Amino acid sequence: MKKLIKYINTNVLFKVAHLNSATIATKIIAGVLTSKAIAIFIGVEGMALIGNLRNFLSAIQSFAILGFYNGFVKTIGKCKEDALELSKTISTTYYLGFFSTILMSFICYYNADFINDFLFSENYNYAYVIRVLALALPFYSLNMFCFGIMNGFSNFKMLLIINIIGQILGLAITLYLIYIEHIDGALVAAVIAPSLIFLITLVGIINRRSLMSQIKISHVSLSVLKTFAPYAVMALVTAIALPFVSILIRNFIIEELGIKQAGYWEAMNRISDYYLMFVTSIMTLYIIPRFSEIDNKREFRSEVFGFYKSVMPIFGLGLLVIYLLRPFVVSLVFSEDFQPVEHLFLWQLLGDFVKVLSIVIAYQFLAKKMFAQFIIIEIFLVIMLYLTSVYLIELYGIEGAVMGHFFSYLMHFLVVLLVFSNSLFGIITEDKK
Repeated sequence: MKKLIKYINTNVLFKVAHLNSATIATKIIAGVLTSKAIAIFIGVEGMALIGNLRNFLSAIQSFAILGFYNGFVKTIGKCKEDALELSKTISTTYYLGFFSTILMSFICYYNADFINDFLFSENYNYAYVIRVLALALPFYSLNMFCFGIMNGFSNFKMLLIINIIGQILGLAITLYLIYIEHIDGALVAAVIAPSLIFLITLVGIINRRSLMSQIKISHVSLSVLKTFAPYAVMALVTAIALPFVSILIRNFIIEELGIKQAGYWEAMNRISDYYLMFVTSIMTLYIIPRFSEIDNKREFRSEVFGFYKSVMPIFGLGLLVIYLLRPFVVSLVFSEDFQPVEHLFLWQLLGDFVKVLSIVIAYQFLAKKMFAQFIIIEIFLVIMLYLTSVYLIELYGIEGAVMGHFFSYLMHFLVVLLVFSNSLFGIITEDKK
């Protein structure tokens, strides 16, 4: 418990508690209300289709901004007092993001029918939704660009306000479109809601409009690009590979078991996303910066095991409560039609527990820019996630998908432990001596 108090008393977690908790709570409430509306007005089948679109949207949005966000924020924070370096950072991010976004918009718009068949099969024609996505994508990228500037200048209060207003606006539009147009409304809302926040962000960035004059194509810098590259590549591997393998697994479920079973799996994934928001926010905002500061094995081991001793027991207890209350959780978030989801909780919760154990250590790859190791292990995870899921689905039906989730992250955890075994366990041996 003392270790947990230590975590809570850090400046970063103080910001999480006071600035990000409201945003996370708003996201969860918005997500639950959206899921409830989908369950009532669209049903299990629609849940599966929306799941594929959400995964595709996540991957495309990440590619559009080239995974620059974290590196962009960190660099602005370092050079905000240096006008020339700030101009280079902003200009490089803006122009590279502009070209990649336009490229992705053109690809989506002119290949909408092909993408439709990949996401929804030939039985559904939602190509127009993909074209709407293509038109909305530039506004999403501009929004993330402005977010990055405000975050880099530590304008946390404005970010908090924008996030909350944006979530409320997105929720209102989503619920309205689902009520009016059902599945079509839900799909359109999924692609336009993230981009509409730009209208609110524009108001927040207006007091820094002088920065816009510093965006010059002549200030696009190769050195800035090299600084971003490790963050970008590692972010893109995760942000693109995992959503696409989820689409492949969901398509396999639809083909082998039917679209309803895919809808149950997507419902379980949504519940998982909601409770993981809290622990991942702590890890992202504390673990990576802390690991970046550490320069010896003893401190690294201390931080990892400190997290395991303080946060993981509470997280595990929370998962146990969720498991025991799973009938109530399913009825609260969805409807009676989703009752079969209750059978998926055990393996999903076990997988998420191991996933957090693994990610805590794996953040060292990001903190220390261990590029090659991170890429190899992430590719290993994605391949194992697909292979184990497909194999176990054939044996156990839809439950095999969540079993694959558990076994994949268990293998990932063991590999990460092996990579950092000297740092984590070598010191223990030395201490005993």
